[in-house]
Amino acid sequence: MSQEDGAAAGGDTPSEHVDARTEQLKERIYATITMVAVVVGLSAVDDLTTWKAALAVCATAVGLWLATLVADEQAHRIVHRRLASGHDLRRMLFVSSPLLLSAVGPLLLIGASAVGLMDLHTALLASVAVSVAALFAWGCVGGLRMGSSPLAAVVAGAIDAVIGLAVVLVKLAGH
Repeated sequence: MSQEDGAAAGGDTPSEHVDARTEQLKERIYATITMVAVVVGLSAVDDLTTWKAALAVCATAVGLWLATLVADEQAHRIVHRRLASGHDLRRMLFVSSPLLLSAVGPLLLIGASAVGLMDLHTALLASVAVSVAALFAWGCVGGLRMGSSPLAAVVAGAIDAVIGLAVVLVKLAGH
């Protein structure tokens, strides 16, 4: 474990650090799926501007992050009978940080639209495609890290991508 990795999780033992990284990746995948749903919803808005789209993406990421911190703090108080502080608070922030990162890809593509590189609708659809591709990649990496064959890893990636696409289809069906 590198010094940077140990510091990122607040000085956890190697086992605790792996658990924190697992939770962090879970939050990242959850946030990616949530952001896919939000971006698909935005793509169906007729009079959407780049500023409104960027605000919606930012509000979603910040809202998810704050809701997670509130839930983590409440759970901590109930279980430990005290507020989270020090190590526990740093761990909460470390684990929840990918919720904010889920906005980066959509914001970059919305920014590309704002400067005229592409239509806003195209940028939103590209954001969805990149997010679904990321789900596929995480599934593949997960399969390979479990010792699966490359074919099994691709199947695992495809299953994760199908989940992302299912979110897209559900959102589209709602519009």
